[in-house]
Amino acid sequence: MGRYAIFIDGGYFRKILEKADFAKICYLKLSDKVAQNEERLRTYYYDCPPWVSSNPQDKEKEQQRKFDRFRKTLDNLPRFQVRLGRLARYQTNQGIVFTQKKVDILLAVDLVRLSLEHQIQRAVILAGDSDFVPAIEVARTSGVVVQLYHANNPRPHDELLSACDERYLIDNAFIKEILRDSKKP
Repeated sequence: MGRYAIFIDGGYFRKILEKADFAKICYLKLSDKVAQNEERLRTYYYDCPPWVSSNPQDKEKEQQRKFDRFRKTLDNLPRFQVRLGRLARYQTNQGIVFTQKKVDILLAVDLVRLSLEHQIQRAVILAGDSDFVPAIEVARTSGVVVQLYHANNPRPHDELLSACDERYLIDNAFIKEILRDSKKP
């Protein structure tokens, strides 16, 4: 029996949940569902807090409060760690664009570090970006089995699909199994 870690790209997972029309999932149930009778070292959740201007509007304040509640909920779960990047705001010809900064790098560094230190034998990744491929290659070379959990909409990059040892589809049935109980937060 080995030990595994889960690496969740919050932006990608949020897109999956929006497409599936499910907003309230239990991250502990998610962690247990992918366990495969192994010990979970930790579930890492990578994201950015929402953009808040220097003179925040009520909508921005409410988004920040919701994010803070969500983060606190995850922080209070056993063996969970929230890792935050930052949201950059750019003005383009098409309007204002928001871009996450440091999120992919944080995930990649954690995956490589845990793999090289032999703290995990299996990595469960919920992401869709090919930027993770070099980190996945290092993990696999270190003997870690890398499993990608993904949706078909949004579909992950083909290079990411090819780089992983195993692929599992997150569909509506999967999401229904990890929904929060209506009586519990």
